Amino acid sequence: MIPRFASEKLLSLLQRFPAVGLLGPRQVGKTTLAKSLAPLLNKPTRYFDLERLEDYQRLQNDPGFFLEQYQDECVIIDEVQRLPGLFAELRSLIDRKRNPGRFLLLGSASPLLLKQTADSLAGRIAYVNLAPLHQNELHLAAQDLRRHWWRGGFPDSWLPKEDAWSHEWREQFVRTYVERDLPFLGLNTDPIRFRMFLQLLAANHGNLWNAESIGRSLGISGNTVKHYLEFLESSFFVQVLRPYFVNMGKRLVKSPKVYIADSGLLHALGGIQRPDDLPIHPLAGASWEGYVISQILTLLPTGVEPYFYRTSDGTECDLVLMRGMEPLTCIEIKLGNVAPISKGFRNVINTLGSKKNYLINYSSESYRAAEDITVTGIRSFLTQGLPELWRDGGV
Repeated sequence: MIPRFASEKLLSLLQRFPAVGLLGPRQVGKTTLAKSLAPLLNKPTRYFDLERLEDYQRLQNDPGFFLEQYQDECVIIDEVQRLPGLFAELRSLIDRKRNPGRFLLLGSASPLLLKQTADSLAGRIAYVNLAPLHQNELHLAAQDLRRHWWRGGFPDSWLPKEDAWSHEWREQFVRTYVERDLPFLGLNTDPIRFRMFLQLLAANHGNLWNAESIGRSLGISGNTVKHYLEFLESSFFVQVLRPYFVNMGKRLVKSPKVYIADSGLLHALGGIQRPDDLPIHPLAGASWEGYVISQILTLLPTGVEPYFYRTSDGTECDLVLMRGMEPLTCIEIKLGNVAPISKGFRNVINTLGSKKNYLINYSSESYRAAEDITVTGIRSFLTQGLPELWRDGGV
C-alpha cells in the first residue's frame, strides 16, 4: 500500500474524538486507508459497508441496538451518507459512552455528512479529507511527472501498467458518476445533458465561472447550472477557487475559477488518450495550472486559505495563499520552463506586499529572478520551496 499523508492526522484524531469522518471522492482509497490503520488502533475493529445489502439492513432496522454490542471496538462504516438516520443514533451511543475512536465514518459526499452531523454530532466528530495520490506520496521521479499529470491521482488510474487501461478506468468512472452517484445524491437530470455539461466544464477549466453562458450553451437556466456546480463541488469532482478581495478601490473580478479537481478526469473528459498528446493539446496550459494548484492545495496546513487575484484591467495572479489577512505568497504558474516575470504579476506582489513569491514551471532548476521571486519546477517547489515557505512564515 502507498503511505498516505492523511494517516498520521487520522490516527491522532481517533485518539481524541469519539467519531472521525474520512471524506473524499469515490475510489480515492478511503476504505484501503481505514483498513490499513485498523491494526494501529489498539482495539478491535468492525467494518460495515452500506453499499452491501446485508450491512445496510443490519444498520437500518435498529442501529442503536446493533451497534451497542460493539461499544469497545472501533466501528468503521463505509458510505455512511447512504443512511442519514444513522447520525442521531450515533450521537446517543457516543453520549452514553464517550470513548475516543468509537466510530470511523467514510463518506464521499461531504455536504450530506456535514448537514446530518451539524446538529447530531457537533462537538463529537472531526474530519479528514483524503485527496487523490499526491506527487510526494508517490516520491515521483522526474520521468514520471507527465504520467502523473496525465493519469491523475486516483489509485486505479495511476497503478495500471498500460495507459489504455488507465484511460478506460477514468471513462468508466465518469460514466458511473453521472449515471449512478449523482442521482443518489439527489440530482435528477438527463445524463446525456449532464455529460455535455461536464465536457463544457472541462473546456472552460480554470477560466472565470460564467453560469449564464454555460446555461445558454445547454439550453438551461443559469440557476440550474449553479445547482449542478454545487453537486460537483459537494462530491469532490471540482475545485472552486475564489477571488481575493482587498479594499483598495480597485475593480476586482468577483467570479470564481472552477477546475476539474483531478487532472486525469479532466483529460478523460477532454479526450486526451495518451500522455504524449498532452503538452500539445489546447487544454495543456489550463490543465497544468489546475494540476499545480491541486498539488499545492493538498499540502495546505490549517489556517492557510487559497485564492486567485485578478482585476478588471487584467492584472492577475494564479494563486495567493493567505493566513488570515497576511499574504504568505503569490504564485504564477507556467507550463514552459522559459517564461519572463510579467508586469501584472509584479503589480500583484507590490499591491499585496508578499515577501516570498514563486513562478512555478514544469521542471527548471530553481533560481532567484528577483529579490522576492523564485523560479522553480513543480517537484522542487513541493519538496523544498513549500516547506521553506511554511517555516519562514511561521505556519
